[in-house]
Amino acid sequence: MPKNKGKGGKNRKRGKNEADDEKRELVFKEDGQEYAQVLRMLGNGRCEAMCIDGPKRLCHIRGKMHKKVWIAAGDIILVGLRDYQDDKADVILKYMPDEARLLKAYGELTENVRLSEGVGFGLEDGNEGAADDYLEFEDEDIDKI
Repeated sequence: MPKNKGKGGKNRKRGKNEADDEKRELVFKEDGQEYAQVLRMLGNGRCEAMCIDGPKRLCHIRGKMHKKVWIAAGDIILVGLRDYQDDKADVILKYMPDEARLLKAYGELTENVRLSEGVGFGLEDGNEGAADDYLEFEDEDIDKI
């Protein structure tokens, strides 16, 4: 049986991101970059994202972020646009929720971007059926119970 020469398995590698809790400087977009909101994850290091400038793009998660920064549907990301393919982009940075709120406060993100909800890019009026989920009781009904 071979002797274990390493210092641990994948669980040891998972615990290396302790320094992520610290505050980092807010990164704004530059030339050739755009803000986007993740619509869905596709697997194989790819996701579909709705960019702030309008189109839906297929985004590739760069190797530096792959398996280190977890991206989920609804996250705000910074993508690098490609000169030769307009329908594809590369994920450069994932914004933490507090950073995304700051971006919206600075006016970098449009008003129709929903930060607290998951998937939904400008779907504020799509919650008409959500009001049916709650029951409203009058004081008389509570006294009868």
